[in-house]
Amino acid sequence: MPTYDKPWTERLQLTKEERDELEQLRDHHPKAYVRERTAAILKVAAGQAPEHVAEVGLLKRRNRDTLYRWLERYAAEGMNGLMVRSGRGRKPAFFPSGSARGSRRSDDTA
Repeated sequence: MPTYDKPWTERLQLTKEERDELEQLRDHHPKAYVRERTAAILKVAAGQAPEHVAEVGLLKRRNRDTLYRWLERYAAEGMNGLMVRSGRGRKPAFFPSGSARGSRRSDDTA
């Protein structure tokens, strides 16, 4: 993670439009992880230390490195940086097309 001469509370300056958009996402987005990340961004932008927000500022305690990753991604990519990237998470175990692993042909009966 890069080091900076200013703390996040000074570096993260939101415009009114950015703040309004983050508040809208925090209050109404269907995905809980987006609501949590936007709440964290807003708290740091309001002057709370990222360490404090990670420790007690969210519904669930988070590792401070996780919060710093959210801040870095938001600073680099904006709102898109707060979304889970495609290809993340567990891959499906069921393949309905029958062309992948574990598929059986009808004449394979024992």
